[in-house]
Amino acid sequence: MKVVLFCGGLGTRLREHSDTVPKALVNIGYRPLLWHLMKYYAHHGHKDFILCLGYRGDLIKEFFLKYDECMSNNFTLSEHGRRVDLENRDLDDWRITFVDTGLHSNLGQRLLRVKSYVEGEETFLANYADGLTDLPFNDYLGRCVDSGATASFLSVRTAQSFHAVHADSKGIVTDLGRVSESEFWVNGGFFVFRPGIFDVVQEGEELVEAPFRRLIEQRKLYSQRYPGFWKSMDTFKDKIEFDRMHARGDSPWAVWLNEKNKTR
Repeated sequence: MKVVLFCGGLGTRLREHSDTVPKALVNIGYRPLLWHLMKYYAHHGHKDFILCLGYRGDLIKEFFLKYDECMSNNFTLSEHGRRVDLENRDLDDWRITFVDTGLHSNLGQRLLRVKSYVEGEETFLANYADGLTDLPFNDYLGRCVDSGATASFLSVRTAQSFHAVHADSKGIVTDLGRVSESEFWVNGGFFVFRPGIFDVVQEGEELVEAPFRRLIEQRKLYSQRYPGFWKSMDTFKDKIEFDRMHARGDSPWAVWLNEKNKTR
């Protein structure tokens, strides 16, 4: 099943980390955020990727063109350096299509730009390139397909430390609590689309605003709540938190490693 990844944004809230590298290439440990997301999909059997490029798309192309698996895997060197035996391989069976979808395009426009690349697909996947999860993906995918919806997405709890405020008409506060502990759910991406999505997205529109409202009216929009791990890299603070988690071996999104460790 094809996976469309929106990785062309400017990542302005991460500019204090770098104003030359696209957000998708910001590292978690040794590898870019984008690699972690693609590895997650590949672990679940979805290895045909379409990357919607924009800001510094050349760097994303360069990363994969020059990808050296030795730099991030254990290997044995022999025969005076002429032979390299890798213990693991990362992307030898991946198929990656790179599409320039415009520097300033929004998500709706980027999706329309890759329509021809998903023609003939009964269902295809799409996602932001900045969020990771430990969601049992294929179980979720099955429920999305069974729903009959044109579009599906994951509902998650935000990890933001802001407080949700409830007040009456006179401004008297009736309740106050952390957003993360409230009944407040947000769009976490991990979209599942049918071809009908292209019938509701008009040129220039954002993906999750007018098009999704049309689907709501048609009762063709589905969402599943997931209370497990989900986190996005929106700010430099998020980058630091991801790095700290990775450094202490707490990487719940790395299901390819976590499931292997359970069997040992």
